[in-house]
Amino acid sequence: MGSKMRRNFSGSFIAQDRGNGAWRLARAAPHELDVFLREVEPRATQAFEKALIVDLGIEWHAEKALLTFLSGGKVASVEASSAIVHEPLGTLYDSLPLASIDANARRFWRRVFRLVRIPGGRYLLKVLTRQRGRR
Repeated sequence: MGSKMRRNFSGSFIAQDRGNGAWRLARAAPHELDVFLREVEPRATQAFEKALIVDLGIEWHAEKALLTFLSGGKVASVEASSAIVHEPLGTLYDSLPLASIDANARRFWRRVFRLVRIPGGRYLLKVLTRQRGRR
């Protein structure tokens, strides 16, 4: 990683203590975002549990990550050994040429799975597929 990198995130985050110095900061709006923290300093409990975390800023350094935010109307900062930001992209797969299943294929697979669920259905399916292969 370079000398340092910084990202700012607006909105309200809810802090969840994961134990052993691990925390998860979750935001639902304007779009879903999770920040996973490891080896957070002990005083983070006071800063995170007071109120919602607003306007989170993360600055990554070579050995640590520095988080600055508003909590209870006051500016606070916390250090962690690592901070991972997870931003799910809803349209990630839209541009890929993925295969789609039409109504006929859905009906076929529904029948296959229904047949497999009945007692002895797997064996019946094997018999049916063997007969098809001989034609």
